[in-house]
Amino acid sequence: MLAALAALFVSTAAFADVDHKRLLNADKEPGNWMTYHGNYQAWHYSGLKQINTRNVNKLKEAWSHVASRANRGLQGHPLAIDGILYYSSPYNQVYALDGATGKMIWTYKQKLNEDLVARQTHSPYNRGIAAGYGNIYMGTLDGKLVAIDMATGKLNWETKLVDSEKLTVGFTGAPLMVKDKVIIGAQGGEWPYRGPIFGVDAKTGEEIWHFFTVAGNEGTASDRRDTWGGDSWKTGGGGGWMPGSYDAENDTVWWGTGNPAPLYDWAGPDYMTDGPRPGINLYTSSVIQLNPDTGELKSYHQVLPHDAWDYDPASGELMMIERGGKKYVVHPTKAGFVFVFDRKSGKPVNVYKGVDAINFVKDIKPDGELVGRWDPPEGKHENLCPAIAGGYSWNAGSYSPNSGLLYKVGFEWCMDLEIMRTEPITEPVAQLNIGADFTMHGPGKDPMSGHIRARDPITGKVKFEITYPGAIPHGGVLTTAGNLLFVPEAEGTLVAYNAKNGKKLWSHNLGQGSNGGTISYMAKGKQYIAVMTGWGSLVGDGYGEWFGEPWKSMPKDSGVLKVFALP
Repeated sequence: MLAALAALFVSTAAFADVDHKRLLNADKEPGNWMTYHGNYQAWHYSGLKQINTRNVNKLKEAWSHVASRANRGLQGHPLAIDGILYYSSPYNQVYALDGATGKMIWTYKQKLNEDLVARQTHSPYNRGIAAGYGNIYMGTLDGKLVAIDMATGKLNWETKLVDSEKLTVGFTGAPLMVKDKVIIGAQGGEWPYRGPIFGVDAKTGEEIWHFFTVAGNEGTASDRRDTWGGDSWKTGGGGGWMPGSYDAENDTVWWGTGNPAPLYDWAGPDYMTDGPRPGINLYTSSVIQLNPDTGELKSYHQVLPHDAWDYDPASGELMMIERGGKKYVVHPTKAGFVFVFDRKSGKPVNVYKGVDAINFVKDIKPDGELVGRWDPPEGKHENLCPAIAGGYSWNAGSYSPNSGLLYKVGFEWCMDLEIMRTEPITEPVAQLNIGADFTMHGPGKDPMSGHIRARDPITGKVKFEITYPGAIPHGGVLTTAGNLLFVPEAEGTLVAYNAKNGKKLWSHNLGQGSNGGTISYMAKGKQYIAVMTGWGSLVGDGYGEWFGEPWKSMPKDSGVLKVFALP
């Protein structure tokens, strides 16, 4: 009995060993993948090189795991900690598996308000989890943050943060562990809700702070209701729906916020004085910097003052990159531009185009100033670029310190739309507040296409390009110290490229497309590549119409975790 208790103690201690100090030094543990982004640098890069350009052609499927109720597929990134792999699936389910064999350790299934989930638009997927202090943390579709015991899969605590039954808004993105707080942003780009970002005590579940991304917190220096005409700040939006990053040196959380509501504005160029939300609408469509202990706003840059196009920066990575002794945050946005921020001041020092199909502005200056913006008024409009899906989407890009290059899937898509006059919605209701109908297509008469451009992240100079003349990948990419770039491509293949020149080295049929992430980890001395598969999303749902087969026949209720290793 004493031996059994000792073994249990050792096991539990190992599970509980993820704390702030360990997360700060995650890059020194390349065999683990302890946060959504891999570590606080947010590179989506693995320092492992057992699998490399010389032997990747021998890569074989090692094991797989099938998720239940996988409507819209697996859209998150797994975590891998001390040989155990954790991942989330639709309807807020979480699995713990042996990283070497795939053997089930435990399964957790959140008790949800199923009627609410059935009414939600951005549902039922979950895009990621966090780990710390013996817990796996997950935001739920019905507005809770839950802490699941890493060793047993039992619920330790849950905290209701959002009145989802009233708002039909919950959580789909991954939380971020910072010190003793779990930080998470709500959905809410198109709803009359003020998109809070929450800071929650990691050990007790107590809400410590929240920051309203719409107009800031009342009674503080961040209160900017004056940037919303009348009471239009009540129309909301602004959800920080994907996880941000943490700059430990400056003790700052970086987070992207969503678009204001309604999404499209019938006022057109008169947006400062007319329409449903006159003004620049702080702090929507912004990159904000918060104090992780208090939620206090430290600084911000509004990427799109009065965003009238849904090109908000909530979806992109915030990568901590050093170059020439200077420290930057590099951020690809839905607008198709890449912003390079000074890490200390939070202000842009360079902005460059990542995709070609951009006409909503003529340019954006290095300091972030928009040049020649096109604000379509009420009525029909053709060929607005990028499309609502974005020049860059939420699927993860990657930065490799080996090659010094940034890799991100770019979409050359545009759209026709009809903007409609809508009545202001100032009280929460169970409906989207978009304000337009739209159809997507290629730029002008060109077909829809895309690419991965391997570029210098600071200057934007392109070294090489992988082109996609048809269906464009919609899964997250990964680079490794083995000089590999892994891309889950849309037709259902995982492909490995040489990260320095773009040469195709290996591919494997996954059996279905992928919207989720790709990671690498070690278990029992062996390197593994894990990719989340499954098709179907607000973007992926259109592939059948745009590109035909196999997407017309591709299942949208299937999700399989595929794991690869050398023989």
